[in-house]
Amino acid sequence: FLVISCPCALVISVPLGFFAGIGGASKEGILIKGACYLEALSNPDAVVFDKTGTLTKGTFKVTQIHPVNVTEEELLKYTASAENFSNHPIALSIRKAYSKEIDASLITNVEEIAGNGVKAYINGEEIIAGNSRLMEMFNISYKQNNSSGTVVYAAKNGEYIGSIVISDEIKEDAKDAVKSLKPLVKQTVMLTGDNSKTAKETVDKLGIDKYCSELLPAQKVEKLEELIVKKNKNKSVIFVGDGINDAPVLTRADVGIAMGALGSDAAVEAADAVIMDDKPSKIVKAILIAKKTMSIVKQNIIFALGIKALFLILGAFGIITMWGAVFADTGVALLAVLNSLRALKIT
Repeated sequence: FLVISCPCALVISVPLGFFAGIGGASKEGILIKGACYLEALSNPDAVVFDKTGTLTKGTFKVTQIHPVNVTEEELLKYTASAENFSNHPIALSIRKAYSKEIDASLITNVEEIAGNGVKAYINGEEIIAGNSRLMEMFNISYKQNNSSGTVVYAAKNGEYIGSIVISDEIKEDAKDAVKSLKPLVKQTVMLTGDNSKTAKETVDKLGIDKYCSELLPAQKVEKLEELIVKKNKNKSVIFVGDGINDAPVLTRADVGIAMGALGSDAAVEAADAVIMDDKPSKIVKAILIAKKTMSIVKQNIIFALGIKALFLILGAFGIITMWGAVFADTGVALLAVLNSLRALKIT
């Protein structure tokens, strides 16, 4: 009875199953930071996406320049200078479009306004560059630009000087990823700070169920909270993002997944899992690996407890000897360990 009831099979095989699942995911370029997140990944209720850098490539290109009372080059110069110290993909694209060297010594008092844009002094002149909310925040009268893409408005000393339109490309596997997620989750959602027109175009192309646009980081958290409150019991809400603005949402989600290649350090640090090659299709793989791992762990629990219960009954009637007891202990443990190793492979 003592030999049969030894819990070796459970104590070894269950943690090993999780370790094998985490190892199998890492071979696919998915780093999962713990067994609890693997378990949460296995039972998703909804997958929520950021747009820029997550569903899109994040390689922006300036496609339109609309100056007001300044030349195109001046508009680009002021905006690029204000964005000089930012590593955001939009800032990088504006600096690339300007292409000339920026004198950083002329830039002072740079203030990044999260989710809206940036304010800086260029050679003593106040430059504000960002979205429409930033213009409204500083009471600047501006001309609304309804072009498709991300629109950056700029103002100099409180006067509107024009807008720059930046376009982004959807990642090649994003549509397939959303399609593959449909049977696995109740709904897919996109939360973005971009304007409504750009957000709707992206959602329509990818087949995402719902979207919310023009959101600040705090508003993204609020929208995610709503989804968490409405989710089914014992299910999880997954958020996938890449930027520094996504860090609060990644932390709040049941499972936060960050894009590791393009993503900011803050997002990677806050996330529970990291996709190293930034492919949205890896989200589906992560869920499938988690489901397989949990299935193997449950198999081990049922197998170990079932065999031990059977052998305890047989032992009570004197049908099995010590050899049977050794099998019920060591033999079952070895079989459970071998079964756990199946989690190293996704298929």
